[in-house]
Amino acid sequence: MHYLIPMLTSFILVALLVPVMKRIAVKAGFVDRPSTRKIHAAPIPLLGGVAIYIACAAAILLFSRNGNLSYAVLIGGTVLMLTGLTDDWFKTRSRDFPVWPRLIIYIAVSAVPLLFGIQIIGVSNLHFSGMIFFPVWLVWLGTMAWIFGITNMINFIDGVDGLASGIVTIASLALLVAALVKRQEDSALIAGILVGACLAFLAFNFYPAKIFMGDAGAIFLGYTIAVVAVDGAFKSATFISLLVPVLALGVPILDTVIVFTRRLLKGGGLHRADKLHTHHSLMQWGLSQTQTVSFLYLIGALFSLLSIIVVLMGV
Repeated sequence: MHYLIPMLTSFILVALLVPVMKRIAVKAGFVDRPSTRKIHAAPIPLLGGVAIYIACAAAILLFSRNGNLSYAVLIGGTVLMLTGLTDDWFKTRSRDFPVWPRLIIYIAVSAVPLLFGIQIIGVSNLHFSGMIFFPVWLVWLGTMAWIFGITNMINFIDGVDGLASGIVTIASLALLVAALVKRQEDSALIAGILVGACLAFLAFNFYPAKIFMGDAGAIFLGYTIAVVAVDGAFKSATFISLLVPVLALGVPILDTVIVFTRRLLKGGGLHRADKLHTHHSLMQWGLSQTQTVSFLYLIGALFSLLSIIVVLMGV
């Protein structure tokens, strides 16, 4: 019940808030308009991410007892949600939000968890007892790189109905189980809140999507799950534990590696939007949206199961 009630709270809040946000978006013209790069044929409301943010923030404020973890998630998450919302507003006007302001904000926010003591400090020595502690510069670089990377990776895969919300649900479940096994209550609590929020949103976002989470939702979810991973799976600092979040988030990580490799080979910019993502390739091969998402769910579930096996091996 300690974890079920917060999960149900975020689930119910998203279920109640999404229809409201959908009506507001339609009336305000806050919709994602079709284009040559996008696969939807009609305008879709873009305020789903705000519903996710409000539900998660409310549940965290109500139930989380770890002030530092809550502050890190809420402060950084709020800044990123507002940044993503600005980006979404540009999209509603068929314009692009400049890259450099976003990049600067993402980098700055990646440092927020460090201010609250949430950091990757080192790893256990494989040959001797004790820890190998990283120098301060590596602690900051490693933590910020992880948070910056996962924040953007979740945003990158948000290109097919239900994909990002489903993958975050699966990855959050894996991190929830890992945190429960290791008795990390605070990380488990927020992972459970993410599961509830994303599951409820999936009811509106699975094909054919009635609403999108937009950048506001995607980067908030990416940031939050990255921080939970640092506070939870990375905290024990064993070599085995380092594999857990990497495997749990295997789909977005693998997709980003593939896309960046293909962009480099084509000689294009790494930040340029295109149709080189895994979900685009699968649909070009003839899979429908539902088949594409289901296949990637399966891959995500396999990665997550493997991460849980790794956790159990390390107990």
